[in-house]
Amino acid sequence: MDHLNPERRSDNMRRIRAQDTKPEMTVRRILFGLGLRYRLHARELPGIPDIVFRKEKIAIFVHGCFWHQHPVCGAAKYPKSNVEYWQGKLRRNVLRDHEHQLKIEEMGFRVLTIWECQTRDQDKLKVDLARELRAFGKTGISSRDVPK
Repeated sequence: MDHLNPERRSDNMRRIRAQDTKPEMTVRRILFGLGLRYRLHARELPGIPDIVFRKEKIAIFVHGCFWHQHPVCGAAKYPKSNVEYWQGKLRRNVLRDHEHQLKIEEMGFRVLTIWECQTRDQDKLKVDLARELRAFGKTGISSRDVPK
């Protein structure tokens, strides 16, 4: 049973942002610290990726583990109340994410998904991001800032 009344629950849900979330800001700070410049929220691309490197055709999504149902994370649980609603909603989110990724890849972009839980260890995330972006052909990553 939800411990909040419907009006309070609605207010809480309304405050959840789609852009400039804490995990997204963490990823942006790391990329900027690596000397990389990027575009934000490319509306012309399916799913509106959070970060885009247009020249290299790299799209980065920063997903919340709950909202996008990270398969290996403990945060990807269904709420205990209104289960039918949440199962449908969260399944649709996952399906939509997959469809957007396929469409972007058809446009020649490579897609990188960063999960909210990955942003907790920023040192590891920095190394992982640098490695992934180099593998995607992104140049200009300041190697002095990335441990080997």
